[in-house]
Amino acid sequence: MHKIMIRVLGTLAVALCISAPALADNPGKHPAYLHALTDLRDARAHLEHLSSDPVDRAEEHAIHSIDEAIGEIKRAAIDDGKDIRDHKPVDAHLGRTDRYHKALELLDKAQQDVSHEEDQADTRGLQVRIIHHIEAARHEVHRVIEAVLNHS
Repeated sequence: MHKIMIRVLGTLAVALCISAPALADNPGKHPAYLHALTDLRDARAHLEHLSSDPVDRAEEHAIHSIDEAIGEIKRAAIDDGKDIRDHKPVDAHLGRTDRYHKALELLDKAQQDVSHEEDQADTRGLQVRIIHHIEAARHEVHRVIEAVLNHS
């Protein structure tokens, strides 16, 4: 009986060890917010200053708003543990305006991710704040695009 119990426990331990990596990738209770974090980091990367481009205040404000949205998600303990610089590489062939349009696309995706109906009352305020920061970032990116087009 003792040997059977040890085998059962050993089998369960092996099964748990095998399934643990799959559990680590599970986005948990708020997968949409984790997707939004990824999109926000990617959008931020598209806005970061490249040495050949002039710095624009609206660009800095957009990055700040993105950082605020990321901070709101992390303060709510909905965090994937990744560094803000952990993002997909920015396509080096994209022109300046194309990078800004890609950033807008990513901000739209992030906003769509966090805009799903909330069933938890404690996250509704969080959702409103995040959307506000994303909309502020979108507004600033539009300003940057207009400025670049007007100087072309």
